[in-house]
Amino acid sequence: MIEPIAFPTVDADWTAFTTTRYDDRLAEVVDLADQLKDGSSRPAADVLELWNRLQIALISVASEASLVSETHPDRDIRAGAEERVTRAGAIEAQLMADADLAAVFAATDVTGLDADALRLRDRVLRDFRRGGVDLDPATRAEVTRLADRDTELSLAFGRNIREGRREIRVTPGSLAGLPQDFVDSHPADSEGLVTISTDYPDLMPVREYARDRATRLAISAAFGDLAWPENDAVLAELLEVRERRAHLLGYGNWADYETETRMVGSSANVARFLDEVDAASREAMMPEYELLLERLQEDDPAATEVLASDLAYLLGTLRRERYDVDSQVVRSYFSFDRVLEGLLGTSGRLFGLTYMPVSASTWHEDVRTYDVLQGDERIGRIHLDLHPREGKYNHAACFPMAPGVADAVLPEAALVCNFSRGAMEHDEVTTFFHEFGHLVHDILGGHQHWAPFSGVATEWDFVEAPSQMLEEWAWNHDVLRTFAHNDAGEEIPAALVERMRTADAFGRALGVRTQLGHARTSFHLHVDRPADIAAAVEGYYESASPVRRLPNTHSYAGFGHLTGYGSCYYTYQWSLVIARDLLTGFDANLMAPEPAQRYRERILAPGGSRDAADLVEDFLGRPYSVEAYRSWLSRG
Repeated sequence: MIEPIAFPTVDADWTAFTTTRYDDRLAEVVDLADQLKDGSSRPAADVLELWNRLQIALISVASEASLVSETHPDRDIRAGAEERVTRAGAIEAQLMADADLAAVFAATDVTGLDADALRLRDRVLRDFRRGGVDLDPATRAEVTRLADRDTELSLAFGRNIREGRREIRVTPGSLAGLPQDFVDSHPADSEGLVTISTDYPDLMPVREYARDRATRLAISAAFGDLAWPENDAVLAELLEVRERRAHLLGYGNWADYETETRMVGSSANVARFLDEVDAASREAMMPEYELLLERLQEDDPAATEVLASDLAYLLGTLRRERYDVDSQVVRSYFSFDRVLEGLLGTSGRLFGLTYMPVSASTWHEDVRTYDVLQGDERIGRIHLDLHPREGKYNHAACFPMAPGVADAVLPEAALVCNFSRGAMEHDEVTTFFHEFGHLVHDILGGHQHWAPFSGVATEWDFVEAPSQMLEEWAWNHDVLRTFAHNDAGEEIPAALVERMRTADAFGRALGVRTQLGHARTSFHLHVDRPADIAAAVEGYYESASPVRRLPNTHSYAGFGHLTGYGSCYYTYQWSLVIARDLLTGFDANLMAPEPAQRYRERILAPGGSRDAADLVEDFLGRPYSVEAYRSWLSRG
């Protein structure tokens, strides 16, 4: 039986776990690379098998250490893990710039290789080229140095966000409109003031429910300056490093480098796609905005514009008043424990899985661990780290941990989120479904022979589609009725869910415009390289939405996707086009077993072993289309 990762059972063992253990694996990577270059003539199949072993060791260190660096409660352990992420990135950059290693692959005789092996060899040769093996030694060394510096800066950027938690103090009266359980859990201190943090369980309710506009503004401004000014210099250098690296490798800009391996194909295609999103949503946004401003002026007659800090509150208010959807009533049906049980039950029935709770040591006592079973067979392990704490990653994400390899490595992954321990907002519920979509994809796709194709290793602009699609299950009454019950045991009414769906369509265009602002920021910072980042970012958002960003704040400093997604935040809307189309394969019954089984087999199980466009066409019986996305957007 393949065993999962065995985490330390006592605190004292964590240092060795994140240093010696990782260092031994990285030494194994170097040794395997040396074996590949030892001058022996090996069949292509043997070369690829050695490379696969190398990749298993390298990916496992990078993945595990990345998770530990974002979640472990001990800062020194986080720092040690972060150092190994840096080292793994440096070794990878050195390997991909190694001309002797590239020559080994180029010289292999491909006779007899199957389609998967040929695909892997082609990808490896492509990645050698992208690593700079065709350059002269001095330029190649500079490319490698820049890749190392990118890793260091990206880690620093994320660390500053993770450790940048802010607080504000307000009078108890400032909490008017917030749920009673929130008020009860935030008593006044000895000075008669209440402390509110930028952690999501504080931030989200205050922005949605606080009637006091100044309080909404204050907490939003604190959140808007997360990791500022620390990340100003970090981001400026990161953009410079990426531009220099792209130019040395022969690309016009960093976006051209990143998009070469993605569905979109080029930075020019990204620009065209963002223009298409702009055109599709522009007409619908102003009527929505005018209604928001009109409603704001009922509370504040002097208001002349809607600020970003007003948006959630106004949307919630109008949905309550126009559509009879009171989000405080809605949240009464979504206690955390019932949502967790319901999500596990729903995804289990949908994909034919069972989640067996496991008593296992992990990095924190909050973590819940489950073996994923298909019948009686364990096919993976998942960890759920779902509540905020100091020093922890402060957004929501799925972290792959072990690159599942058939008959060799059990796929393992973790969800790291920051949900309330009590009643959840429905937005949190959809986020939970979204992130769990990544988790299921990673486990079901984690049974490839080749580690680089394992789990969610598809094109980066497809990877969000399966998770975005699973959000739809959080809006379906037949699904919700199985777990969305209030404390009296009453299930959420079908009429309320229908009103929620109708109300959700209001503000959809403005939501897309917000995403457009994020995408333009991500893209144009890397392509235009503005001298004044703050002014440029203000312009990107202003061109996207009439909802004004908070003046004198620096949200880009806390925009964590600028590291992982780089120039490619467009991915979220690109994937959404595909996700809305994938849903058409389920017709009206989201729990129907036949399409669910086809979806599992044709979209999730292949992992990254086939191009995403081919996976989608295999499932739908046709190439993907934008029509379902346009229809969804027009309902807003």
